[in-house]
Formats: sequence, C-alpha cells, structure tokens
Amino acid sequence: MQFTPAVLASLNGTFHHLKSPLIEGPAAQREPEVIDTVSRMLHDIERGGRDAVMRYAAELDGWAGDDIELTEEQMKSSGDRLPAPLREAIELGSERTQAFARKQRSHLTDFDLELVPGLMTGVRYVPISRVGAYLPAGRFPLTASAFMTVGVAKAAGVPSVVACTPPQPDGGANDAVVYAAYLSGVDRVFTLGGVQALAAMAFGLLEDAPVDMLVGAGNAYVAEAKRQLFGTVAIDLLAGPSEVAVIADDSADPEIVAADLLGQAEHGPNSPAALVTTSERLGRAVIDSVTRQLETLDTAHIAGPAWHNYGSVTVADNADVAIALMDDLAPEHLEVITTDDAYYHERLRNYGSIFLGEWSTVAYSDKGMAGTNHVLPTAGGAKHSAGLSVSRFLKPLTYQRVAREATGHVAPAVAVISESEGMSAHQATATMRLDRLSDTQ
Repeated sequence: MQFTPAVLASLNGTFHHLKSPLIEGPAAQREPEVIDTVSRMLHDIERGGRDAVMRYAAELDGWAGDDIELTEEQMKSSGDRLPAPLREAIELGSERTQAFARKQRSHLTDFDLELVPGLMTGVRYVPISRVGAYLPAGRFPLTASAFMTVGVAKAAGVPSVVACTPPQPDGGANDAVVYAAYLSGVDRVFTLGGVQALAAMAFGLLEDAPVDMLVGAGNAYVAEAKRQLFGTVAIDLLAGPSEVAVIADDSADPEIVAADLLGQAEHGPNSPAALVTTSERLGRAVIDSVTRQLETLDTAHIAGPAWHNYGSVTVADNADVAIALMDDLAPEHLEVITTDDAYYHERLRNYGSIFLGEWSTVAYSDKGMAGTNHVLPTAGGAKHSAGLSVSRFLKPLTYQRVAREATGHVAPAVAVISESEGMSAHQATATMRLDRLSDTQ
C-alpha cells in the first residue's frame, strides 16, 4: 500500500508520517524465476497431461500414494478426526458464510423490461458450469478458504465445484480444510498442490471436463499460474500479500489497534499494515504497543519484519484528510475505530471489506464468522474492483426480443448510424426489415 504523489499534492489539508515503510510497496510478486518456472510447468503439463501432473506431485508435493482423489467417505469422516471445538467452529463458519451468500443471491434477480412497445429486454443470472477451488494448506492452513470459494460458488448454483489442496507431511490432506470443503458442498477433492493443481483443473486432467473458473489464494507460484491461465479460464482475482489498514481517532484503544495491525501482518513478512489517525497521541501509542506485543507474539518472526519493512502510521489533521488518504491506499481490509464511524462509512469508497467499530476485527471475516468473503483485492485493486462474492459465479446474460411493431422504433436509427460509419451490412439488416414492414402494411 502506497500513497500516490499526485493525490497527496491535491489534498485539502495536511498530514505527516510517524512511521513510513522502509520498503516502497510490497515485495515483487512477479519475479522472473517464478514466471519462468510456472511457464515451463504449464507447458509441460499441457503437453504431458496427467502423467506430468503426477510427476510434479511426486517431486514437489512428495506424493507417494495411489489415488489423489478423496472418496466421499474420506471427506465426510474428516470432521471426526478434529477436536470438537474446531469442528463446531468450522460448522459455524460454513453456515454463516453460506447464509450471507444466499442472501446476496436473492438480490440478484432476473428481470424483463419493455423499452418501447414490442421491444422486450432483460437479464437472466446463469451460474458458471464448473469451478476449481485451490485450498491452501501450507505454513498456515486457511481453513475458511473453502467457505469463501466452494460454499459461495454452491450458493450461486454452480453445478460442479472441484477442489485441490496440497498434502501434509504425513501424505494426507488437512482434515480441517477437507471438512470445511465438505460442509461447503464440494463435489470432488484432490490431494494436489501448487501449479500442477491449477493446471490439472484448467486442462481437465482430473477425469473431468476443464473448469471454467479458478478461485482461491496461494503462494507466488499459484498466483502466477492463475495469471498465466487467465483467458484459458476465468479467475477470481490476482491477490498479493494480505493488507490491513485502520482509521482511528483519539477514542481508539491503542492496544486493540496494534493487535489488529499485527493480526494481518502475521500473514507474511511482506504484508503491509497501515494506520491513518487524526490523533498524534494515538499514533505514537500504537507504535509503542506494536513493539511491546511483538515481544511475546509467537509469530513475531513473521509479523515483525512485515511491520518493520511495510508498516506505516500517518497523522491527518482532520477526518476528511484521513478519508482521502485511505481512499488512495485502497486497502484490502479496512477497520474504522472512531467516535463517528458512520461519517467515515458514508464517505469511504475504496476498500475490499470494511470493519466498523472497535468490536469488529478482520479476523472475524478471515475465519468465516462474519459471513462476508475474505477473497479481496490487494495492491490498490479496490479502486476498481470488489472482492469475491456470489455475483462473481453468475453470468448476467442479457436478451432482447423484438416484435414486428417495434421495428419502427429501432431500425431507422440503426440505419442512420450504420450509414455514417460506412457499415453497409449493418445498415442492410435494419433497412431490409423496414422494407418488409412496409410491404405488409
């Protein structure tokens, strides 16, 4: 997350930094080595088919089993091997995420509109046919990822959703991840990771037709594979390192703000965390609190470098400047902790998802308990795009049906425009119908 110089120059107010990132912008995601490796693997798999997939699975995943697909019984029983509190938490997250997605779906309704007598138009929302979901299970297994990808796709009415998740050191799939996928309605699950998983789904190498869309987070290789496969299939979005930003005033608790900043910095050593505040006192207190909390944080080896290299604290002289600064950052996750959260909520425009009030925290969405989706745009993408939702799995297909009596309302203007463009064939499609209309009158 970076401020844009042109935007800063146009601000109607002042600001200053208490802490600036040591590294400008997140670490490069598109390293030449990553690009070349992914290109070679995709080319190899497209030519070599499933044999190439299984070779990479053995080399990169350490796969030594027979069948990479889990049976229905294996999926169903995955929850039996979990501690009861974890199982219940997964069930709750799945239920809430699907409830929110179903409500979204209910607001996307087909409609008809007669623009002029005899000219009927409309939209039908039709689900994508096949979706492939990548479910990470590396350093931090993202248990809730299945809620956001598989579950939301199913709420949209997608008939076929397959999922791939990398094997664990013991050779099996992560039970919590599999159980989350099972509850979310997944049709098939394969113990397969990385580039080879995405390629297998995109090229139809899992004893099924190719998927139409790939969704889900992953490491730099997974992100690059999605980028290179875009066009062959649709994708949800190209997400970079996880981001968090907080707008807070003097009423905020610095301990809470610091904890929430570290909560997302924990995702990786290049995850940016930014505070924009109208209170210098709070800004300095948050910096001090981050330092203290890092001393006892188990993941300080991750969150510490992220905060040190990519963390920032900026003091704005009023709320409107804070809003302008935050809209320029366009963070993936945005928390607002002020005495007038509604003022900010009404005016902020650029964020992946917003968390209002000190009782809201990003982790509630991350783990599926808030019901909203955590697959969100990063690196300024929130300026032009929203996160994954049930609407992303639906195609709003338009139609038009023109009756004879509507010809006079559309054909003459089409003929005039077509003639001005020199497109005589277009013009003829309209004038021929006008001629036939005249012949029958």
